Amino acid sequence: MTDRPTRIEKDSMGEMTLPASALHGASTHRAVLNFPVSGYRFSRPFIRALGLIKWAAAQANHDLGLLDAERAALIVQAAEEVADGKLDDHFPLDVFQTGSGTSTNTNANEVIANRCAQLVGKTIGSRELVHPNDHVNMGQSSNDVIPSAIHISAAEQLKNCLIPALEKLHAALESKAKEFWEIIKIGRTHLMDATPVRLGQEFSGFAQQVAYARERAQKAIEALRELALGGTAVGTGLNRHVNLPGKILRHLEQRTGIAFYEAKNHFEAQGGKDAVVEASGHLKTIAVSLFKFANDIRWLGSGPRCGIGEIQLPATQPGSSIMPGKVNPVMCESVMMVCAQVIGNDACITWAGANGNFELNVMMPVMAHDLLESIRLLANVVDVFCDKCVTGILANEERCRELVELSMAMVTSLAPKIGYDRAAEIAKESAKTGRTVREIAREQKVLPEKELARALDPVAMTEPGGKEA
Repeated sequence: MTDRPTRIEKDSMGEMTLPASALHGASTHRAVLNFPVSGYRFSRPFIRALGLIKWAAAQANHDLGLLDAERAALIVQAAEEVADGKLDDHFPLDVFQTGSGTSTNTNANEVIANRCAQLVGKTIGSRELVHPNDHVNMGQSSNDVIPSAIHISAAEQLKNCLIPALEKLHAALESKAKEFWEIIKIGRTHLMDATPVRLGQEFSGFAQQVAYARERAQKAIEALRELALGGTAVGTGLNRHVNLPGKILRHLEQRTGIAFYEAKNHFEAQGGKDAVVEASGHLKTIAVSLFKFANDIRWLGSGPRCGIGEIQLPATQPGSSIMPGKVNPVMCESVMMVCAQVIGNDACITWAGANGNFELNVMMPVMAHDLLESIRLLANVVDVFCDKCVTGILANEERCRELVELSMAMVTSLAPKIGYDRAAEIAKESAKTGRTVREIAREQKVLPEKELARALDPVAMTEPGGKEA
């Protein structure tokens, strides 16, 4: 086995030997060697955002007369390749690296500069025409690029992935709410029998939770639209043209369809990460909401003989290696595990966000990783939950009717007519004997038959105030 070809590059700390074919340079390779921690790399959306920032900055610096046309065109072409995912293999760095993400910003600068060298037929490592710091990073700093890449990548993923998935799930739940509207079932509070509800009413509640989830995802985008670009090292904007941020942002809106704007206060934007914490908080709330009704759906379909069994979930795969015929609510369980992960990610992001010191937060890479992972997991699981579970749910109408009639909570509608104490006695008798409330009330002749039938009409109990006698 022959050794792989290598080359030697220099950075401010000296010489570094690295693979000859690698587009990253000496500074990036130091970080490769320094941080063999997790194997987690920055995800595709984040690398895309980095590419877009470098692409927009090159055009903006050219617009301002700071970068000549030849260099600008080369950087734009190479940055496009970064944004499009063509150079992802050249971004090898671990997420658990320098807390500012400087190594990854340097990685992008070096890859783009070396790709520019390739494009003009020069050797990798040549800096004669395009320099990673002087040209690719012109008017920028890791300290404003990395937080901006977090915002851009997360906002794009929310807009293009999570929100469409939530909209699809909302439509599916709304459809089920209409389909199940005429089916009356028993309500439950404290896990105990309560007064009847429509199955469609329960599903309408689930649908509304998803409608609110969609609104929360949009609020997360709003929190992320403010970008740190232009603050450079500490928020003062040192070494950049006064008009650079505005021009970069116009180019970014062209590519993303999102109207990003310059930070109102660059010291806040770089010293704190409150917008990322806020966005993660919205994702956590979405996760809590999804967990709640996925769990409800799991319980409503429990059985099929010895559980609640008011609905039937689609059978997706065998549920046991030992019990033939067993089918489990696996899609609900998948949702619930994702939600648990998102809640955990939020805890990490919250702690990382609190760890800003003076002019810079130094836990940004893990915030970027966890925020994007939460969006990715939620979008994916919502999509498959909708397709493989919600759209195929069936109602067990006979079981719903049976449980309504058996419930002691039916006595609630008698209380205004015969008094709370007498109604309670009937409920206790029902619990003791196993007979229905209707049977006992009829036997005791607490009301004339027609009035009793109206009072114990479960349909009327699902309407505000009940039907008029």
